[in-house]
Amino acid sequence: MKKPSFKQAAIIAVIVVIGSGAFWAITGNHAKSVDKEPAKPKASLTVTTTKAQTVDWPLSLSANGSIAAWQEAVVGSELGGLLLAEVRVNVGDIVKRGQVLARFTNESVAAQVAQQTAAVEEARAALSEADANAERARTLVNSGALSGQQTTQYEVAERSAKARLLSAQASLEMQQIRLRQTQVTAPDDGVISSRTATVGAVASQGQELFKLIRQNRLEWRAEVNATDLLQIKVGQAVKLRVTNGVMVDGKVRMIAPTVDPLTRNALVYVDLPVPGNAHAGMFGTGQFLLGHAEALTLPQSSVVMRDGFSYVYQLGKDDKVIQTKVTLGRRVGERIEVASGADGITPAMILIEKGAGFLADGDTVRVASPAETKPTTKPATASGASLALK
Repeated sequence: MKKPSFKQAAIIAVIVVIGSGAFWAITGNHAKSVDKEPAKPKASLTVTTTKAQTVDWPLSLSANGSIAAWQEAVVGSELGGLLLAEVRVNVGDIVKRGQVLARFTNESVAAQVAQQTAAVEEARAALSEADANAERARTLVNSGALSGQQTTQYEVAERSAKARLLSAQASLEMQQIRLRQTQVTAPDDGVISSRTATVGAVASQGQELFKLIRQNRLEWRAEVNATDLLQIKVGQAVKLRVTNGVMVDGKVRMIAPTVDPLTRNALVYVDLPVPGNAHAGMFGTGQFLLGHAEALTLPQSSVVMRDGFSYVYQLGKDDKVIQTKVTLGRRVGERIEVASGADGITPAMILIEKGAGFLADGDTVRVASPAETKPTTKPATASGASLALK
């Protein structure tokens, strides 16, 4: 094979140099054009804004407790050894004072009343005779027909007859009382809360037959911490939510004079209306209405919970958001109280409302126009806010 001449080698070298220069020129210019190409802007979220509002909100104190009878009367048997013949009421019945609740057999007691009535008549007849004898003796003593001693005997017999009559009358009254006690009556107006009386049973003296909630009055016994007692006054209004979800209005009647040394709680007694929807034994959560105070409030949708803390986002320069930690207070409806001052929240600040849950500190946002925030004919039912990408 022929070796290439010097002239041919020179031509090949020139071609290689020219090709390398062209390649580096092309690739270098392309790199510069790539470096000079601007970065695409990060997509921003479309949000709505709001401002804090100062409103007059009620002050309240929360407490828990049970509902109980204001006073519960125990109705028992005043007689022993008698058969219960009739029971006229049951649990839940509303009764009036003096109404007959049950009746014992009364034949034996009625017989004793009749016997004692006869004894009274006998004593009354004996007294009439003694009165007549004593009167005659007093007449004859002046004539000397009777001695003074005999007259005294007649007078003593008269006084004894009077005493026997009084004793017989007292015994008759006692038997009449026993006859009335064979009928068990209500000691007060109210509602029957318990019944242990059974027809045919022989009751012992003092045995419980019924329990009665006096005047059908109930009370809520709220457990309040000792540090909060000074805020509660007799007569304050109370809003109570009972177990079945019903709201009941009440009023503070009394504050217990002592505090439990173990729990450091005291009982506050709240009267409930009669009739009402509450029942004895129910559990209730209530609010003591302490008055009113101004509160700086935001929509709850503008507050974001992260890592156990609450934050809001303020709209800053160049549509960038500033994350601010806040302290929450009372909640009423869809609004929530935030502390001003320490957290720096003021009514003049523009804060993010819808879309706040998707933001981070320093994010750029786009504020929706009024047309975009106008509700559609069919409101959305989703809990989250819809976001648009620019």
